[in-house]
Amino acid sequence: MDFPAHEALLLSGLLVAVAGMVALAPRARIPYPILLVIGGLAIGLIPGLPEVRVDPDVILVGLLPPLLYGTAFFTPVLDLRANLRPIGLLAVGLVLFTTFAVAVVAHTLVDGLSWPAAFVLGAVVSPTDPLAATAIARRLGVTPRVVAILEGESLVNDGTALVAYRFAVVAVVSGTFSLGEAVVDFLISVGGGIAIGVAVGWVVRQVRRRLDDPPAEITISIFTGYLAYLPAEAAGVSAVLAAVTVGLYMGWYT
Repeated sequence: MDFPAHEALLLSGLLVAVAGMVALAPRARIPYPILLVIGGLAIGLIPGLPEVRVDPDVILVGLLPPLLYGTAFFTPVLDLRANLRPIGLLAVGLVLFTTFAVAVVAHTLVDGLSWPAAFVLGAVVSPTDPLAATAIARRLGVTPRVVAILEGESLVNDGTALVAYRFAVVAVVSGTFSLGEAVVDFLISVGGGIAIGVAVGWVVRQVRRRLDDPPAEITISIFTGYLAYLPAEAAGVSAVLAAVTVGLYMGWYT
């Protein structure tokens, strides 16, 4: 692989900057996701730096599954069950409301932006980050119940946002929209993702119960998020929910 020296130095500098900001966050009493966003914006404004392009698949496929799995693994299932109603209202109602609000504002402020395109933008920005939300909430000393609600909502809101995005894109391309089809697609996306997560979790649990080899168990643990995420992505259902479900399943039984 051709990897020029200047790109290697640039990557090293970015890694050092990220590590420095993460280490600085506790001392500055700033949640690390906020500091990373601010630091990233500041680095991007430095004149003379070369433009760096990252393939979205590197993040969505390479990094997201294990992060989702790890977060879900340590999420208390009993807390999620106790707060199921507010989590459901936020994961569905709030996401749809945010999609609609962003679409209205964008359509009003941007000349020539059609309603379907405005709803595409709203669907893209409506779901909260499933990792940063809880990190920020814990750092700010929010009550455990609120943290559990935010954590649960941020882990499962992808299903709503994904369906909204799909149908907004269809509306842009074809100019038509069907509420009935949207509801069915939502149920399939969410149900399919959860089903794949449970199935992969059951298989992985049966395998790990029969192992007594720490290196092999660690390797399987690292790969578990991918084992749920990738099949769900291929099936066209919520891959994020699949990775979250297998994390919750393994965390509960472990």
